Amino acid sequence: MVGTKMVLEREGDFEVTICDPHDDVVGIAINGNFDVMLFDYNMPGLNGIELSRRVLEQMPEALILIYSGFDLTSRLGQLISLGVAGFVSKSSSESRLIQAIRCILNGETIIPLSMLRALSHDAGFGYAAAVAPVALSDRDVKILREVAMGKSNKQIAEMMHVSQRSLEYTLTQLFHKLSVHTRVEAVNKARTMGLLLDEDFSPVLR
Repeated sequence: MVGTKMVLEREGDFEVTICDPHDDVVGIAINGNFDVMLFDYNMPGLNGIELSRRVLEQMPEALILIYSGFDLTSRLGQLISLGVAGFVSKSSSESRLIQAIRCILNGETIIPLSMLRALSHDAGFGYAAAVAPVALSDRDVKILREVAMGKSNKQIAEMMHVSQRSLEYTLTQLFHKLSVHTRVEAVNKARTMGLLLDEDFSPVLR
């Protein structure tokens, strides 16, 4: 990101602040009065989608650009429903990144044509279904992360300091929110939505 900062500030009218993933990134984003926020998708502990969700919950007007080397086509609907302003691949040229930021500042949205075409040709992932919002709390995601690690309901309940019956009720509600029927389906759906990363899963479930 240091190299990206140098590229952007060479423009003369950009001032860039870099946040370490271990900082209070959400607090910095909300209180920093930034015109545009450039979020890496793959960050330790908190991916770009979850970070976007947390920021946009408190600042719906925030302009967020996802900067990623991953193919985010399967997550396009989730990002659109959150209110993310655009997507730029790390393989893009410096001029393309600068152009994307300026377009967002002008009120435009940046969605690569390849992503839209791939989405429109995927019969199993229609646009209407893609943008259907799924509202999960931080607690929901935490529980899903423990499920993905292979923890039993009893182990998760003890960790969360709730009864096993209460946890099972919460899981039932989670299944309903995600339109799934099993623990495996739930965590795989969360991974597709970008709420869980591959490293959140036990080797058995990867």
